[in-house]
Amino acid sequence: MLFHTFIMGYNPAGKLSVARNYSQRTFCYLWVLMNEYFRSIILQRTGASSLFEKEMIQELWSGYGKIMRVGLENASVESVVVKHVQLPIYKNHPRGWNTDIGHQRKIKSYKVETAWYDKYSKNSTARLPHCLAIETKDDEVLMVMEDLDEAGYPLRKSVVSWEEIAGCLAWLAQFHASYLEKVPDGLWEVGTYWHLETRPQELEVLGDQKLRAAAPIIDERLNTCKYKTLVHGDAKLANFCFSKSGNDVAAVDFQYVGGGCGMKDLAYFIGSCLDESSYEKKENEFLDQYFVTLCRNISINRPDLDPKAIETEWRELYPVAWTDFYRFLKGWSPDHWKINSYSERLTREVVASLQ
Repeated sequence: MLFHTFIMGYNPAGKLSVARNYSQRTFCYLWVLMNEYFRSIILQRTGASSLFEKEMIQELWSGYGKIMRVGLENASVESVVVKHVQLPIYKNHPRGWNTDIGHQRKIKSYKVETAWYDKYSKNSTARLPHCLAIETKDDEVLMVMEDLDEAGYPLRKSVVSWEEIAGCLAWLAQFHASYLEKVPDGLWEVGTYWHLETRPQELEVLGDQKLRAAAPIIDERLNTCKYKTLVHGDAKLANFCFSKSGNDVAAVDFQYVGGGCGMKDLAYFIGSCLDESSYEKKENEFLDQYFVTLCRNISINRPDLDPKAIETEWRELYPVAWTDFYRFLKGWSPDHWKINSYSERLTREVVASLQ
């Protein structure tokens, strides 16, 4: 049901005023839970005379804050996206993993994201949101970012065409080419949210004994590859934003960006948007598409590196990267839909090759 709601606006004098009439259900998070200092930062960095909450985009995992779309009055843009992190007193993990390990991992992930936007994001040739402000106060973090919807990337997809998949593969290739040999200072030393060192609980409960025994070797193979880059770390389909034509792609959510082999992102992305039969049929085609763009970008931007040498090493590591994520998944959620015969076969082959 839609409701006609007057949204309360905020101006520099700190007064509440009726800013605009919207036909939507509204919870004025900006004034109930965000402190006045952060509201003033949004105004300063955007040059707006007042602001108002347009849309609650999502709650952060385990209740660590919100992402919202904030409307602006008398600014050069109509809206920005605000990520407001508030560290909770009580951890509320949806799968019951309410431990200090998980809590500390999540705290670090937000520190990593602020470091990413502060030090690294401007060097990406792949499209991502421009960061307008980063502020930390006590146990809260504010990130003010370009609204990709307004910038021409308004679509999110749960089902994608081959052309749209190709756009995401090109984005990953451009991203990885941008950060070859970059040292992840302030980021995760090893990127991805499933990195073995940060997931001892999932390894402990993993029922597949052969995979469990092989996990440290798999981890070492990936971590000691000759050619490293920065990986997005959570490159699932839900973190890609599409233009109306579907030809142009941007990506968001850099909490788990860090060092590593680019195949980690590629394997995770493919697994996030396709079913088992598509893995089997399209695997080589996906890899070819990715490496064409990767090699082209390396040749242009890093002529000191040998793109074919990077391709050779990373192609061999693709099944290893797939198995690495599968190790986490089988411990985290043994009944997950991604646990299938393709992943089982690939995992058996990788584990056998390590013996």
